[in-house]
Amino acid sequence: MDGVLGSMGNYLTQLKKYRVVTLAHIAILAIVITAAFANYYPLDPFNQNLMQSLNGPEISNSEHFPNLLGTDPLGRDLMVRVLLATRISLIVGVLSVGIACVVGTTLGMLAGYLGGAVDAVVMRIVDALLALPFVVLGIAIVAAIGRSFFNIIFVLGFTGWITFAKLVRGQVLSLKEDEFIEAARAIGCSVTRILTRHVLPQVAGIVLVTITLTLGQMIISEATLSFLGVGIPPSIPTLGGILNDAQTYLFSAWWIVLFPGVVLMVIVLSFNLIGRFLRDYFDPQIDV
Repeated sequence: MDGVLGSMGNYLTQLKKYRVVTLAHIAILAIVITAAFANYYPLDPFNQNLMQSLNGPEISNSEHFPNLLGTDPLGRDLMVRVLLATRISLIVGVLSVGIACVVGTTLGMLAGYLGGAVDAVVMRIVDALLALPFVVLGIAIVAAIGRSFFNIIFVLGFTGWITFAKLVRGQVLSLKEDEFIEAARAIGCSVTRILTRHVLPQVAGIVLVTITLTLGQMIISEATLSFLGVGIPPSIPTLGGILNDAQTYLFSAWWIVLFPGVVLMVIVLSFNLIGRFLRDYFDPQIDV
C-alpha cells in the first residue's frame, strides 16, 4: 500500500509540472462523468419532434430546456445525443483496447521469449496486417460478419493488437537474456511462470503507455467507420454517426458538426497527451 501511495504521489508531483497534461486529465474525467450520467438528462435522445428541427443553441426553450447544443434534423436534442454517443465511443474504445492489449501482449511475450517458429509466425501476421490500410480491412471484415456493436469491438480489437505485439516483443527480446530471467530458468521455472511473474511486470509500463495512446486511436477509428456508414448501426448514437448525418447541414446548421467534432477532438487529444506523459514518466527512452 505504501508503494502504491508513493507511486501515486510521485505521479501527481510530476503531473504538476505540465499544465496541459493536467487539463487533459481533467477533461477526460469530466467527459467520463457527464457521459456516465447521460441517461439522467431530462430529454429522450430518441424522441423526434419535427417542429423543433434544426433549432440553434439557446439558453432557454419551452420544450428543449436548456437546449445548449441545439437540435438535429429530426428535432432530437443534440446535447443528450452527444453525451450518449460519447459514452458509446468510450465503451467501444475501452473494450476494444482490452481485447487488443490481452492478445497483443500475450503474442508479443511468446514471440519475443520463445523465438524461432513462434516469432516468425507472429511477426509475419503482424507484417500482413500492417500492409493493409485499416479502413479497407475494417470495411472488409464488417461486410463479412455484419454491423453490430460487438462486431465493431471485435474489428477494432483484431486490428489493434499488432501495436502491442511489436512493442512487447521488442522489450522481451532485450529482457530474456538478463540475469534474473536466467536465474528463473536455472531453478526450473516454467515458461508460463517466467512470463507472468518476471517478464510481464517489466513490460507493464510500455503496455500502459500503449493502452493510453491506443484508446484515442480506437475511438477515432470507430468514429471513422461510423462516419463511412459501416460502423455501429444507426439506431445507436455515435459521434461518427452524428457527423455523418450532419454533413448535409455543414453550413446551414453548424452546431450539428461543431459540437460532436469538438468532443471527439478533445477525447483523442487528451488521451494522446496523457499517453505521451506516461511514456516519459515510465521511460523517457521509449519510442512509441
